[in-house]
Amino acid sequence: MDPTPEHRQNRDHPYVAKAALDQLIASEFPGDGPIYLNHAAVAPWPRRTADAVKRFAEQALSEAAWVYPEWLATETELRTRAARLLGAQAADIAFAKNTSEALSFVAYGFPWSDGDAVVFPQEEFPSNRIVWESLAPRVAARPVRLTGERDPEAALIKACDHKVRLLAVSSVQYITGLRLDLSRLGAACHRAGIAFCVDAIQGLGYLPHGVDECHIDFLMADGHKWLLGPEGLALFYCRDQWRDRLVLHEFGWHMVDGAGDFDRIDWRIADSAQRFECGSPNMMGAQALNASLSLIEEIGVPVIGARVLERTGYLIDTLARLSRVTVMSDPMIKRRSGIVTFVPRGSSQCTSDALFSALVDRRVFCAKRGGGIRLSPHFYTTTTDLETAINIIISMC
Repeated sequence: MDPTPEHRQNRDHPYVAKAALDQLIASEFPGDGPIYLNHAAVAPWPRRTADAVKRFAEQALSEAAWVYPEWLATETELRTRAARLLGAQAADIAFAKNTSEALSFVAYGFPWSDGDAVVFPQEEFPSNRIVWESLAPRVAARPVRLTGERDPEAALIKACDHKVRLLAVSSVQYITGLRLDLSRLGAACHRAGIAFCVDAIQGLGYLPHGVDECHIDFLMADGHKWLLGPEGLALFYCRDQWRDRLVLHEFGWHMVDGAGDFDRIDWRIADSAQRFECGSPNMMGAQALNASLSLIEEIGVPVIGARVLERTGYLIDTLARLSRVTVMSDPMIKRRSGIVTFVPRGSSQCTSDALFSALVDRRVFCAKRGGGIRLSPHFYTTTTDLETAINIIISMC
């Protein structure tokens, strides 16, 4: 079975034709490293991103702050690109160190009252679980188990009674790759007057995350996974109606109006989301992530998403036919994402540990999660690479 048939989206999509896309992939991803099926952890950079960092390093070596206005212009461009990715305004976008920091902006800035509650999936990555549990005893954390639920959105919505002030979810669950219906959850929150917070780190870059269409109030995502960027820089979206309502706990020169006027004695918190950026920006990270987002924009999320889902669809369908493998990821098309997780069964030779070692020994880079093996290809992953991984699994199981 060919996991990459003709890309129907490419023929009609305004971004890039198939032949041009193939050429672009060849120039951006040289393919001389390991077979990389671990984009849900830390992704490789495109060539243009590495080049941007090299250029930044050369400027820092020879010119430093002489070219700071140029660096600032790139940071501004990045903010605009991030806003376009979310269907937002640049004023709604802040930069954080990582997803966890942005989640903490919300958790410890939110106007809680004693007895309030927050709902989140039990299977969340620790960053989107610990931060809510840490609010106890003032705020009750209500984890909802989604494993085995035929209608996970209904389970989450059912848990949102009159005490719940906020629903926090990942758009894609990090272990199984379960994709949630953000539009449905957001609409339910909007009707009930509940704030909606989305950790988008496992979906942003290949799945749509329209903040208005999905009634998202807060969204955060690191750049180092599906956005193909660096660690140390995350996007944080805050709906404008919430900016004044989140209490700030970090203060410094950068989060005020007129941030460059260092002699000014009086100060006022910035009206924009820059109020969440207390000090000097990660300028090198901004150069890198801007380059990465330029590639995503050039190709287009619809094309990238179609290609990612083709690849994971091939993996799910192929693994499901193996008698000694149990696929943990939901096979329903609307639930699929960039993550496929499976558990080997029925052979002392084919344990998760043994299979993981065999894959890594043959330069197939994946991850162990939830007791199984997690595979996460991106849009540029080749048919040959997927077949190589599958053949290793078949030989072991």
